[in-house]
Amino acid sequence: MTPDQRSPLALDAEEMRRQGYRAVDMLVDRLTGDPGPVVRSASQDELRRRLESPPPEHPVAFDEVLADLERDVLPFVARLSHPGYLAFIPGEGTWPGALGDLIASALNVDTCWWLGAAGPTVLELVVIDWFKQWVGYPPEASGLLVSGGSAANITALACARESLLGPMDDSAVAYMSDQTHSSVARAARVLGFRPDQVRIIPSDQQMRMRTDALRGAIDHDLAAGRRPLAVIANAGATGAGAIDPFAELAEVCREHDTWLHIDAAYGGFAVLSERGKAALAGIELADSISLDPHKWLYQPIEAGALLVRDGSRLRDAFEISPDYLKEVQAVSREVNFSDLGIQLTRTCRAIKLWVSLRTLGVSAFREAIDTCLDLAQAAQQRIERSQSLELMTPASLGVVTFRRRPGGIDDEETLDRVNAELVDQLEAGGEVFVSTTRVRGRLAVRLCILNHSTSMSEVDRAIELIETLDVDVTSRPPRRREGADIEEGWLRWPQLDADGLRSLTLFRSLDDVAAQRVLRRARDRTAFPNQAIVEQWSAGRELYVILSGGVNVLVEGRAVTSLRPGEFFGEIAALDWGASYGRPRMADVVAIGRCRMLVLDTDLVQWLMSVDPAFAERIERTARERLAAQ
Repeated sequence: MTPDQRSPLALDAEEMRRQGYRAVDMLVDRLTGDPGPVVRSASQDELRRRLESPPPEHPVAFDEVLADLERDVLPFVARLSHPGYLAFIPGEGTWPGALGDLIASALNVDTCWWLGAAGPTVLELVVIDWFKQWVGYPPEASGLLVSGGSAANITALACARESLLGPMDDSAVAYMSDQTHSSVARAARVLGFRPDQVRIIPSDQQMRMRTDALRGAIDHDLAAGRRPLAVIANAGATGAGAIDPFAELAEVCREHDTWLHIDAAYGGFAVLSERGKAALAGIELADSISLDPHKWLYQPIEAGALLVRDGSRLRDAFEISPDYLKEVQAVSREVNFSDLGIQLTRTCRAIKLWVSLRTLGVSAFREAIDTCLDLAQAAQQRIERSQSLELMTPASLGVVTFRRRPGGIDDEETLDRVNAELVDQLEAGGEVFVSTTRVRGRLAVRLCILNHSTSMSEVDRAIELIETLDVDVTSRPPRRREGADIEEGWLRWPQLDADGLRSLTLFRSLDDVAAQRVLRRARDRTAFPNQAIVEQWSAGRELYVILSGGVNVLVEGRAVTSLRPGEFFGEIAALDWGASYGRPRMADVVAIGRCRMLVLDTDLVQWLMSVDPAFAERIERTARERLAAQ
């Protein structure tokens, strides 16, 4: 190619328009035509057969490329905008927002620096100002748009650490509830928090963080010389839409100079409605707030936001100016968004927000949110009228949880299985799509009503199917009591072998390799009468299996249960938090008489759970049962 020739990557104006019109026609047809099944998937092998090929050396006609996309890629997606999509957290966009994304992508706007994007930068500041006003933040607050709640949460936690602590310190502790989104635990992990620097605070019957438990955890950490750094609260927890008691948590944080971050990625934009604003009262007390416009503000993915009440702290936490960026440093009232967060190069997410909010008007979004709240309330009432359905949690910010409870079936394992099978049937049917969650350890069907296209027709249909679909409700035989045979003789042996280990119900499915690894790695411990084996909020993560004697489990000094030979306690499971961030000690465990125990460290437990599904199922079942009994 000679210097005066046009790049082969460039197209002439006529071809650009033709391709653009063809793509827009395809999109409008898909968005306005028959929605088809909510979810359609295929195996990786099948999709690879369709799509695998060498990269083409020469151009392929755009119409052929688009046809391949329509045939082999786009059919195999969850239709997030489908009116029957009631699972997880749906994210239906708006057409003006999608066009805003097209504008930002086509012009390749980079909003990391003022000099290269002054107009889009001010547009983002304007949008952030709108968000600040909606949540009740003062003018000096600041913020930025990010990819979503995960990015907002890690940015907030980093800002909290830099503002109150500086470099990472082993004494720092973060507190979050057992309903908090896993992205917060991941943020803590990425920022260098060890598992023993994260406290998972139990929730109450409304799935809200217990303020009394938070105070207890903080008092314990202060006594141990630790630094309570941040409390993360929920404004619409993913599982059941729970809203934590913001005013109470803010008071605790003020007492201890602790950062309060509210993860409002799911429910934050409910403040646009009167009911939502009342439900989220106190959100303005937070030091920082995560929001997700690609959820309840109906923006195309990706669109998240972080707001910080003291805006100067955001810049102080992230501004770094190496020599190669000296010429683009912001001066006076200029803003470089690269100084306020993690990203340097960043697309302009503000255009789609500004275009869609101006084109449709805030009242349209408010009406859509109110409709979702109405539908969730109607769903709750429909469930409460049913003879075979049980409401698990009431409507909260568009989320309702319930389950089928056939007459005469009280076995919790059977109920879990029945409801899981019903949800699988709904997914296969394609009319509506729901998800499951855990409510106090029990599996529940979860409706998340968020899409602006959803009507009572889809909500009623989902509930009707859960209520009426055929499913095997045969109860399984009662489980043998764990450890029933332990006292029949093997404990008289001077030392455990593999067969003796498998006499314990917890270990009965282990093969010889796993059993020998336990015997090599586990240690023996003896506790004496009234000796505390673990204390509430302690950071250890061992699993204790009782060999002889017993223990009392005490919560706030009150005995709630006793455990006998064959039973276990301690780090029982990391059900929602991955392999490194589990639940903390929520009780004191004290020996009854002389108590002998087998002690397994968390690495050994995690390995056993990965190689022996039956062992993992017993661990997780016990975790759910104990959490349900709190």
